[in-house]
Amino acid sequence: MFTRLFGKPKQEGNALTTLDKLNETLEMLEKKEKVLQKKAAAEVERAKEFTRAKNKRAAIQCLKRKRLYEQQIEQLGNFQLRIHDQMIMLEGAKATTETVDALRTGAAAMKAMQKATNIDDVDKTMDEINEQTENMKQIQEALSSPIGAAADFDEDELEAELEELEGAELEEQLLQPATTAPAAPVQAPAGRQPTRPIPQKRTAEEDELAALQAEMAL
Repeated sequence: MFTRLFGKPKQEGNALTTLDKLNETLEMLEKKEKVLQKKAAAEVERAKEFTRAKNKRAAIQCLKRKRLYEQQIEQLGNFQLRIHDQMIMLEGAKATTETVDALRTGAAAMKAMQKATNIDDVDKTMDEINEQTENMKQIQEALSSPIGAAADFDEDELEAELEELEGAELEEQLLQPATTAPAAPVQAPAGRQPTRPIPQKRTAEEDELAALQAEMAL
């Protein structure tokens, strides 16, 4: 339906060519209008001259030609108005065609994307991802499970043995004697000086040893 109304996208060049042609025609009509306006003004000046010269008949002829020029000027103005109207319609049709063409292109791109992402393909891809994830989980579980002699150990027995070790350790800590705290230093009561030790008398051997040391010093 849009193709019948606005034509195919390749007709955009024809619309541009038509707009250019209308612009050229409009410029030509404007130039003719200016020429006729100058001629009409010249006829008015000539009519004034003939009036001053008392040539009434020649003055009337000038005014007739002026009116003919004015009629042509009015006709050219109508032509320009129609061309402006046609240009506005063509520009509006061109904008509409470009909009429809852009929408058509967007719809085609969306359709192509939908074909590339079919819902069945999406479901299949998700199933493959889930399957690969499950396989990887099984592989990781297989790698983490014990092998060889360690696989024969009973976890319950190991836990019971660990509890026995923890109980023995606790019992050993309870049976150890408590360490005696160091005795606090005895402080003398305030206001009293500590008593000096009483010197003991030296024995006879100590006296002889002292006398010998004195002789050797001499």
